[in-house]
Order: sequence, then C-alpha cells, then structure tokens
Amino acid sequence: MGFCSSLGTSHKAMEVFCMKSKESTIISQKKVAVETKKIKGTVVLMKKNVLDFNDIKASLLDRIHELFGKVVSMQIISSVLPDPENGFRGKLGKVAYLEKWISTISPTAARETQFTVTFEWGETMGLPGAFIIKNHHHSQFFLKTVTLEDVPGHGRVHFVCNSWVYPTHRYKYNRVFFSSKTYLPCQTPDLLRYYREEELKNLRGNGTGELKEWDRVYDYAYYNDLGSPDKGPDYARPVLGGTQEYPYPRRGRTGRKPTKTDPNSEKRLPLLNLDIYVPRDERFGHVKFSDFLAYALKSLVQVLLPELKSLCDKTINEFDKFEDVLRLYEGGLKLPNGHTLGKIRERIPWELLRELARSDGERFLKFPIPAVIKEDKSAWRTDEEFGREMLAGVNPVIIRRLQEFPPVSKLDPEVYGKQNSSITKEQIEKYMNGLTVDQAIEENKLFILDHHDALMPCLKRINSTTTKTYATRTLLLLQDDGTLKPLAIELSLPHPQGDSHGAVSKVFTPAEEGVEGTIWQLAKAYAAVNDSGYHQLISHWLNTHAVIEPFIIATNRQLSVVHPIYKLLDPHFRDTMNINALARQILINAGGVLERTVFPATYAMEMSAVLYKNWVFTDHALPTDLLNRGVAIPDPGSPHGLKLLIPDYPYAVDGLEIWSAIKTWVTDYISLYYPSDSAVAADPELQFWWTEIRKVGHGDKKDEPWWPQMSTIADLVNSATTIIWVASALHAAVNFGQYPYAGFLPNRPTVSRRFMPEPGTPEFAELESDPDAAFLKTITAQFQALLGVSLIEILSRHSTDEVYLGQRDTPEWTDDGEAIEAFERFGKRLVEIEERILERNRDERLRNRVGPVKVPYTLLFPGTSDFTREGGLTGKGIPNSISI
Repeated sequence: MGFCSSLGTSHKAMEVFCMKSKESTIISQKKVAVETKKIKGTVVLMKKNVLDFNDIKASLLDRIHELFGKVVSMQIISSVLPDPENGFRGKLGKVAYLEKWISTISPTAARETQFTVTFEWGETMGLPGAFIIKNHHHSQFFLKTVTLEDVPGHGRVHFVCNSWVYPTHRYKYNRVFFSSKTYLPCQTPDLLRYYREEELKNLRGNGTGELKEWDRVYDYAYYNDLGSPDKGPDYARPVLGGTQEYPYPRRGRTGRKPTKTDPNSEKRLPLLNLDIYVPRDERFGHVKFSDFLAYALKSLVQVLLPELKSLCDKTINEFDKFEDVLRLYEGGLKLPNGHTLGKIRERIPWELLRELARSDGERFLKFPIPAVIKEDKSAWRTDEEFGREMLAGVNPVIIRRLQEFPPVSKLDPEVYGKQNSSITKEQIEKYMNGLTVDQAIEENKLFILDHHDALMPCLKRINSTTTKTYATRTLLLLQDDGTLKPLAIELSLPHPQGDSHGAVSKVFTPAEEGVEGTIWQLAKAYAAVNDSGYHQLISHWLNTHAVIEPFIIATNRQLSVVHPIYKLLDPHFRDTMNINALARQILINAGGVLERTVFPATYAMEMSAVLYKNWVFTDHALPTDLLNRGVAIPDPGSPHGLKLLIPDYPYAVDGLEIWSAIKTWVTDYISLYYPSDSAVAADPELQFWWTEIRKVGHGDKKDEPWWPQMSTIADLVNSATTIIWVASALHAAVNFGQYPYAGFLPNRPTVSRRFMPEPGTPEFAELESDPDAAFLKTITAQFQALLGVSLIEILSRHSTDEVYLGQRDTPEWTDDGEAIEAFERFGKRLVEIEERILERNRDERLRNRVGPVKVPYTLLFPGTSDFTREGGLTGKGIPNSISI
C-alpha cells in the first residue's frame, strides 16, 4: 500500500478504497504444470517507408535486417504471475516475432499494415497487462494497436499504443505498452507497478543534453529561443519566463546549446528547418504534416521579400483602392514581366512559384474569398457589423459591461498619471435612442471594448517602430433589437512629457457621410487594429497555445497512460507541442511572421509576457469569464446558473451549451474512478501532476491564491473541464474565424502606419479628396497584407485527419464499458447542440447570428455529426485540441 499512502492518507481508509476495484492479487508462486497454449495476436502499424514518402532506402535496409534475423520481437507481461528472478515483477512470456514482415506489402499511401504474431501463454500467466516490444530493424515504425485473441480465461485483450518505436539501440530501456485497462495508482496490479513507474521516469528524462528525435522526453524550458542575438542587437529578444518582468508559461525543452552572445538564450535552427525537437509522439502525423506543408508553401512569402515588393502595383507596397484588395480573391496579382520573373527564379524554386501560381498560370497569390465579403462586399463597413463581431467574430471574448462612467483605468496613477477616459455624457447621449448614460448603466445596456490599459504601458515603444497607433476604448449601446450600436471611440497616446503626465486622448463619434464619415471609419480601424493584435497575441496565442503546453508536459511526466485522467485529457493535447514549436521557429520569433504583420512588431512577445501577469486559470472557465466581464449575472434557476445580459450573444449562447456538455461528460467520467474527495487527495500521480503544473509549468504563477487545491472531486472536475474547454472550444472560437473575418484585411487590419490626419495637413486633404486611398495608406500595407493573409489562411484550415469534440481517433481507447457509454452520451449531446445552433442561425429575430455580412455563427458548431473529413476553410467544427 506504500504507493498510495505516500501522501499521508490513513492505511485503513486507503486499503478499503483501493481494494474495491483492485485486480486479483498475486496468485500462488508454486509451479503448476499447465499446458501452454498458443494465442494469436494482430499488430497494426505503419512503416516508416510508407510515412516518409516511400523511402526506398528504409524499406531495403529493413529487408536486409530481416534476412539476418534482426526482427521485431514481443513479450507479454503477466499482471498476476510473479517472476522471483526479476524482482517479483510480472512474469514475461516467451519471445514472439512479427510474422512475414518482408512479404507483407505496405500500401503506397500512409495507411495501416496488419501483422500476425503468435504467443505461447499458459493459464497460470493470467491476464496480460502489458508487453515489451523490441525493434531490431533499421527504421522506426508507428505502432497503433495490438490485439490478443482467445487469451485463456480472459478472451480478447486490446492494447492502444499510438507511438513511434525506434530501433532498440536508440533506447536505454525497454519499450513497454499497457492494455486498455484503466487504473488509479493504488489499483494497479502489483506486478505492473514497476513498469508503470519506470515508464514515467523514462519520459521525464534527466534534464541534460540536446534531445534527439527518438528521445521521448517531456521537460520544461523558458522561451529563450525566440531571438538570434548572434546576428546582432536587432535580433536579440528577452527571455520570457523566470522573471517578474517577463513571466511566461514554460515550453518543451529541446536542450540546444546557448548562443555565443547571450548564454541565457538558446541557439536557433535555420529559419526553414522545421525539424525542431518535440517528443516524437507529439509530432504531426503524415496526413497533417502533408496538409501543413501544402498550405505553408504559400505562406513562406517572406523568402520573396525584395521580389514581392517589386510586384506591387504602381504605388510600391500600397493598395491604391479597394478594388486592388478584392483582386487578391478575384484574380490574384499579375505575374511580373519576363525580366523580373527571371530574377525571381534565380532565388526561388520553380516548384514554389508553380504553387503560388495556382492553376491558371497567369496570376499568383489568389486567395479564397473570405466569408465576410462573399455575400456583400461593403457590409463589413456598417456600424452594426462592427459591433456584432465583438459578439460573434474572431475575438468575442473581450467585450464587457460598463458599470461606471466614465470608464476608469486600473493603471497605477503614480506611474502613468491620469488614464481615466475622457469621453463625456454629452458626446454620446445624442446617439443613445433617448436614454441617458445613467439609465443605460442602470438597465445594463452600456458595453465597452477596452484595450486602453493593455496597450498604454508599451505604446510609446511600439510607436517608435513603423507602427503609429493608439490605445482605444469603444463604447456601445445594447439596443432593443439585440444589436450593439457604437457610440464613441477614444484614441489615446502617452503624454509627450512623460508617462506620469497621463494620456492625451481624442474622442470620435459616429458619422456616415463626408469627411466626418471617413474619420469615423478610420477610428473604427484603429480600434480594430488594437483588437486584432490583442486577439492574435493574447486571446489566441497566449491564452490557448502557450498556457496549455505546461499541462501537456506535466500530464506526460506525471500521469501514466493507464491513469483515468491521462485518458480523459490526452486527446485534447494532440499536435499542440508541435504547432507551438513551429510557431517559435517561424511565427513568434525575432523577424518572424507575427512581428512583420501585427502592430506591436518587435515588442509583440514582450507585451504578451506583461499581460500574462493577469492570467488566472480559473477565470477561463466560461461561466466565470462571462460573470467577470459583466455580460452575465448569477441566476440559480437557469440551466447554466447565469443569465446573459446580451441574450443574442452567439459565442456565449453556443459556448455555454458546449461548456455544459463538457462538464457533464467530465463529471460522469470522473465519478467512475473517484468515489470521494479523499480518493482525489490520496492519488499520488494526480497530486504530483497538479503540483508540477503550478510550481514548474506555470512556475511564475506558483504563489497565486486562485489555484485549486486539487483536494476534492469538484476541484478535479472544474479543472479538467477548463483544460478541455480551453484546448477545444475556446481555441476553435478564436482561431477558425480568422480567415472568414480577417482574410479581408480592411475588416480586421493588423497594423496602422500613421495617426489620424489633422486638419490643414496633406494627409487630411487626401482624406477629403480620396478617402479610400487615405484609409488604405493608414492600415496594413500591401506586403504585410499578403503575408498576413497567407498565414491566417493556414491557421484557419481544418486538417483532413482532424478529430473533433465528441470523437476519438481510437474507438477502443478504454475497455471500461461505463466510460464508453458516458462518452457516447457526450457525443449525443453535441449532436443536439448542433441542431439547436442551426435552428438559431435560421431565426431572423437573432440579428447577431448572421449579421449584415450574412455569415452564420458556426465557430462553436461541434462537428460531431455528418461532418465531412475534407478539412479546409469550413468555418465550423471544434477540434479536440489546439492542433493548428
């Protein structure tokens, strides 16, 4: 009982709990003469030569190894018969071999191949609990499942593996796989405990050395690989994590050597080398990687920097009119003349040019038409759509209810001076449909999109680059028809005499015609720029991608694959470490795509570190988030325990149903394994897992009082539900709408390049004479637009092998029938939610569901039923995990 009682639970209470579902204990060690039987096994795997584009060399060398007797061997481990000569661990069966490796022809595509294996197994060996596999071939293979038939006394036994198995010389230990049974630590058969503990020890590694592709080590590191200080000070970036100035979640360790210039920074791989280390089982599968490469090909346009700039039309790096922007979707950019094309071909592989050229051979960089302009090319400019996208667009998680007027800043006045809003009642009441500000606040009808405090502390440095932008506040009125009406936009800059002197602000109010109308459109653009940058850096990258990675690392280090919470959470971690590693390599690094396309530029990741100071894990539970933002109030009688103050809030309405379905599933599942709070508190793996998340993975937050104690079932249910929500639904809501809404850059510009024109200046004169040109010269430039649109087209695409919420890639992920039934109920709830979402989208009274642009809100449409596996820019479907 020592394994369970290590956390101080009384021996008697723990014994009662553990013995309820414990496997039969060790049978008599006396030798019993029992006839040995042969049992057949089916092994499903994918060979390397199939997955690596028909690597003929790998296939040939495997055949040669096979001829010399270097084969794939397996040994079953008994869960009930001990081996006194092996430390009383489970008895090993005789070695068996995969049959007909040479003669079994693999498919030409990345598909599974079945092999047979025959084991000798006696009745005294009992239930096979695990097996050891040794790969003596030249190449690795992906082991999917192993199934044993007619095991004496037990029948069929299934093993879900889903792991790469490298040649034996790559390991210093045996590769062990466990059956589909689920065990808490104290319920683990005694003879399997060594293997369970040893496997976790192997996955933790020793914390030293550079990790290689065959290493299976999950470990932590700071974000110290974003800069390249050896290239010069312009490429140096601060280390994120480990300091009060720049706290950050931890990322997966690679162990690369430090740079020469800065010993605290890790040396980077060459830009186009995408082989950055993550544990091999965390890397994209063949189909996913093929999809990623196919679409990433177009986005690598930074390789074409000088050439692309020369291709832009008569005004270098500018869209002259909106028709120029639309041409990206309707016909693409014209290929350059022969002389320029020849120059490009000298630098760029023809295969890349051919991909960029698409199928017509005449134009390139032609993008799919974004949903926001598909039905109506000008509806995005309306005030109604501007407000609607705060509720149903790509960043619907920021808007909050205004509860005091004027809006108040939380910035320290001793450091930043007066930062409260300068908006007055007189400025906005004329647009409030007869209401006063006091009445609107009393009736819960005033709302704000507030990016002021987030941006003001770093705005001076941001504006020292090519960016010229403001910290914005946008006030909106909830109207009787359920829509939000913009009332005013405040644009603020740091005081020229210093931060302590406060902000210098200007307020703009709605107008539709003349120069005032153009100025109002620009004011909305500045607000959209703030929201776009905050969305990409905080709502999307930080609050989903970055914060989830420590949970993934801790789960693999501290929870065995047979632990019920591992089995619950693992599908929600698929591909996340890989996409985060790729992001560090080409997206969020110094000079990467994000710095080139989002307004904070070189200060982007610093800003995200500063805002991580405000991150609170428990606040990302959807009901808590809605209550904290004041868009909902407690209502014990309602289905979700709260009442939305914006009834037609698509993200919140659909999200609460998804949240409730996830929580019900998690509650049902956890109740199967934890009968009491004491069982949660007494689970050593669970406690070590939670402690490591808090003290290491999110170590810069370790002293925060809001962390759940993980001492009750409620703690575990709420925490697991929040993890699953963030990794699935929240990420889907803030990711897959990027191209539909921001693929048309004027709707969601990412950069502003000049301030609001002042009367009497040439810029103001242009605003009067050619408002579209003035607008386009203010927002994202042409090259940045091309690069940004290329990026978000990739990020918004579902892979063809996506696994959606309510689905599993392996049907027999557990042999627990009750867990399978609970999961099936979860899937049925999601199907019902899908039907209700479609019904709401058809209801014309709910004006925020579709809006002036006629884009139905489907970002939280689960995708469980009748969902095609074609992938692409579907704008719907909740993947299980942050997989792109």
